[in-house]
Amino acid sequence: MKNKKQSIKFILKKFLFLFLGSALAGIGLEIFLIPNNVIDGGIVGISIMAAYLTQWPVGLFIFVLNIPFFIFGYLQIGKSFAISTVFSVAMLSMWVSVLHPVPGITQDVFLASIFGGVILGSGVGLIIRYGGSLDGTEIIAIVLDKKTVFSVGEIVMFFNLFILSSAGLIFGWDRAMYSLVAYFIAFKVIDITIEGLDESKEVMIISDKDEEISKVLMARLGRGVTLLQGKGGYSGDSKSVLYCVVTRLEIAKLKSMITEIDENAFITISSVHEVMGGRFKKKAIH
Repeated sequence: MKNKKQSIKFILKKFLFLFLGSALAGIGLEIFLIPNNVIDGGIVGISIMAAYLTQWPVGLFIFVLNIPFFIFGYLQIGKSFAISTVFSVAMLSMWVSVLHPVPGITQDVFLASIFGGVILGSGVGLIIRYGGSLDGTEIIAIVLDKKTVFSVGEIVMFFNLFILSSAGLIFGWDRAMYSLVAYFIAFKVIDITIEGLDESKEVMIISDKDEEISKVLMARLGRGVTLLQGKGGYSGDSKSVLYCVVTRLEIAKLKSMITEIDENAFITISSVHEVMGGRFKKKAIH
């Protein structure tokens, strides 16, 4: 019974944030970008251009053009992803239609590109974070990523450069360049929304002074450290590898502490998209 309640709570929370993300995306589009003929990438960008040329509703194009990708996503990725995507796109279509009569806040194209990109990116980031998508090109990219040497980001970028370039033929090249500005800002805000401002980093340290470094990290950063056993591929010598997870703000302090103890220590630092469980919490840096 408890698991069932938790499952229902999780589903409600998920669709609430998908709804909120769609609302933010709709505001970014209809209140900032579309009134100034600035477009987004992907199916949304195609829909904005199609609506401008035909005078049909943007929301209609957003939903209809995504239908083939709903089916493709269901077959290739899964039911949960497809349902979340259908819901998100349907809500975006609704918000775009509801907000269409509302006049844009600013006629300054640069300001519209900046604020529209921030708000749109926040909405799209929320939707991706909770398992949905607003764009069929992302679904294609996820599938092609498994079958080609190109990453999801590279495939999406290829589609969007083509779409954003097309905007120059319809709205003028200045609007195409503003669209690139808005797209770049939205892209960065999506990352921040998904990963959080206080992004986590995983650190691996190889040093002969592993015990001393481990004690300092636990005492001064308050971080748990895991000791792994490794072996040098060339020398064959046994090596101790320290592993810990810290926040982005702690990285400079961590490197300073390690080099004070062993300036020849080998350190690798990688981004972590999410941390769950254990005793990982935000700590004060001493």
